[in-house]
Amino acid sequence: MKKQTYILVIACLLAACTSTPPKRQHDLCSVFEQNPDWYEYARQAQNTWGIPKHILMAFVRHESSYKENAKTPYEWFLFIPLGRQSSAKGYAQAKDPVWKEYKKERGGFFKSRGDMEDALDFIGWYNSKTHKQLGISKWNARDLYLAYHEGRGGYKRGTYKKKPELVKYADKVARTASEYGAQLKKCEEQFKCSKWYQIWPLCS
Repeated sequence: MKKQTYILVIACLLAACTSTPPKRQHDLCSVFEQNPDWYEYARQAQNTWGIPKHILMAFVRHESSYKENAKTPYEWFLFIPLGRQSSAKGYAQAKDPVWKEYKKERGGFFKSRGDMEDALDFIGWYNSKTHKQLGISKWNARDLYLAYHEGRGGYKRGTYKKKPELVKYADKVARTASEYGAQLKKCEEQFKCSKWYQIWPLCS
């Protein structure tokens, strides 16, 4: 029995104990049912930054498909790998420079782009700054995503206007956010106050 336990632990370490992405990613209720803690993380991020839960989760879905170790593809020259397209990785596909800025402001030596709690907090933090600097509504998933992808400077210069595919993708993110919002209204009660230490109405 002990040998089996050791084998299981080693296998988990070798696989980095990665979590399995939700099967029904189009359904936020199903996503939260498979990962109840994610609702709590999204709620905390919303309370901290004012970005709605359904928008936070729509960003994660379209940035990484809920894969904690997601990375950009390699660029190639013939058969020679030249490196990845960018340093973006994790649930939120945060790049090294902005992730460094986030950690400096938020603290926390152990924050990880492969941790959903940190990823949602990062998305909330970034979009809250976008709202303050560019005046984009915290409920405007489309334009928040364009600024997230292009950077605030790029958004301000209108770089996305020359990228029709990106604009289409931002519209897709907005549609997902809208669908997620409608779905959450029907099932959110089951996730509120689900922890033994939570007391209504403080957790509502």
